[in-house]
Amino acid sequence: MEINWRKSSYSGSSNDEMCVEVADLIGGIGIRDSKNPHGGLLDVSSVEFAVLVGQVKKGALDLA
Repeated sequence: MEINWRKSSYSGSSNDEMCVEVADLIGGIGIRDSKNPHGGLLDVSSVEFAVLVGQVKKGALDLA
């Protein structure tokens, strides 16, 4: 199965160094660091991904 990665819309501009990519996987969503695409991925369910996106939208995960 070929995985089609796309830049997350929450990663910022194309020049942003803090980017993540996401892909649809069988049974879930893959998340990886765009700067290190061979460094592994986080595989989460669609429900878990929706919770993560909700937290990002609320700013609950901001480090600053």
